[in-house]
Amino acid sequence: MNHVPKRSETAVENRWKLEDLFKDQAAWDKEYADAKSLIKQAGAFEGKLADAKQLKACFELEDQLSLHVERLYVYANMKHHEDTAEPVYQALSDKSKKISVETGEALSFVTPEVLSLSDEQLDAFIADPELALYRHTLEEMRRQKAHILSKSEEALMAQVGNVSSAPGTIFSILNNADLKFPKVKNENGEEIELTQGRYIQFLESKNREVRQNAFTTMYDTYGKLKNTLATTLNANITKNIFYARARKYPSALDMSLYGDNIPQTVYTNLIDTIHKHLPLMHRYMNLRKKLLGVDELHMYDLFAPLVDEFDMDITFDEAKATVKESLKPLGEDYLAVLQDGFDKGWIDVYENEGKRSGAYSWGAFGTHPYVLLNHKDNLNSMFTLTHEMGHALHSYYSDTNQNYRDAQYTIFLAEVASTLNEALLMDYLLSKSTDPKEKMYLLTYYADQFRTTVFRQTMFGEFEKIVHERTEQGESLTPQELSKIYYDLNVLYYGKDMVVDKDIEMEWARIPHFYTSFYVYKYATGFSAATSFSKQILEEGAPAVDRYLGFLKSGGSDFSINILKKAGVDMSSPEPIEQAMSVFENLITQMEQLTK
Repeated sequence: MNHVPKRSETAVENRWKLEDLFKDQAAWDKEYADAKSLIKQAGAFEGKLADAKQLKACFELEDQLSLHVERLYVYANMKHHEDTAEPVYQALSDKSKKISVETGEALSFVTPEVLSLSDEQLDAFIADPELALYRHTLEEMRRQKAHILSKSEEALMAQVGNVSSAPGTIFSILNNADLKFPKVKNENGEEIELTQGRYIQFLESKNREVRQNAFTTMYDTYGKLKNTLATTLNANITKNIFYARARKYPSALDMSLYGDNIPQTVYTNLIDTIHKHLPLMHRYMNLRKKLLGVDELHMYDLFAPLVDEFDMDITFDEAKATVKESLKPLGEDYLAVLQDGFDKGWIDVYENEGKRSGAYSWGAFGTHPYVLLNHKDNLNSMFTLTHEMGHALHSYYSDTNQNYRDAQYTIFLAEVASTLNEALLMDYLLSKSTDPKEKMYLLTYYADQFRTTVFRQTMFGEFEKIVHERTEQGESLTPQELSKIYYDLNVLYYGKDMVVDKDIEMEWARIPHFYTSFYVYKYATGFSAATSFSKQILEEGAPAVDRYLGFLKSGGSDFSINILKKAGVDMSSPEPIEQAMSVFENLITQMEQLTK
């Protein structure tokens, strides 16, 4: 089919069943009215939360209201995503956003009021069997208490919030709207304007000149704005340090890890263990140089295809069958739930006119999860299917084993289940592949995930750590200084087989994640945890599967690091990263054998 069909033209069996969430618009309207009346009741608890009975009733109302709003919001937005041009659901989506904000405002007194209680009173509540359902919430509030300021200081901090978003906002406008790149020639010699979106496409070109031109043009353009961009990044670092000091954290890094209760050793361990295994990355670069057949490997060769695109035509039915087969190691129960997901309207499969792009897993507590895809019959889409079903089954197991409040898992854990599914699919495809060309294509696909998700994100994390520490010590970071730190890290990470082009020193200037500081390390830890799980499952079988299913069922009932530890992945030790590195080494060895 060459034209993109309208929503009404897509087959019913390829659409998700949103009626499992709300039978019809009337049911949504009724729940909306219920939520509106509950909002009015919230204020009655204000000033009464020092009493255990009142606190319990308030938490119960909070849960009830949050669940209503979640259901309203999820449904309205998923309907909107089916066809973003449809005005009815555009309006419904706006309506759900407004009630979500209203709910937040109505309940905004709860946390400050609980935090104003004495430590003794909070400890008594934590120990109170009447409040057992809310123990984790109360422990979390108790933990946060040390960093909450007085009422007037908190009011001041709230006002500073608008100012503190400035560095990120300025960077975003500069990077996405104002920054214009010159034209570069494509493979056919046509002059095409370079954009952020086209940059990677140019770097994936088989023509080396095209890659080099795009690369130098990109960084020349950033270089012209280096003073402005350094000032913007410095302002963001200064903002982080201001918040850390105002809230009495030892450092900006400690502050950002505190939310998920992650010890700093998790962050430093990741960097130290990756440093220890940099020779593997260097070996991969040596192999890349050989496979590309070049005298010198340059930074602009990192995304060049190592093997010809191996065309794998995989229909949606074939993708489902292969994914199911690859997930057999997770046991019958997991496979039965997966099959339900395939058969019972969890998935919205194909692209239609106006449908939101990309893919996600979403849903509301109390109803099965949903998955949005824009499936194409290729390898990438098959990996997307297993990835999103990993998220969906994590949510399914969390929701069916935890109460509403404890079911929501953190971002730190979110990518583990999805990436584990990808690892098992990759292992399955590699074990079945008999065509050396296909095998090489799969190996490079997987090895590049290690390069971009583990090594590159760790390098970003190390850059953030260095620039914050230097600023905390009173140093000022000039554009030259930022570029030197960044350049030296590239030399360290890529090794002697890579010619680290001078232009790469400006890359720090175009990474949006540096404005959401100390976030990217979660990509590397999540990928390592998933790889560690897959290794244990494939080697140990049943005991490892039981531990893993225990992890899926835990939701957010404990701190992330404890949930993983109970399941046999201790992220405060080097072991999971070591296990991931042994998988990476095995890939490189297989690639080296195929190139002999």
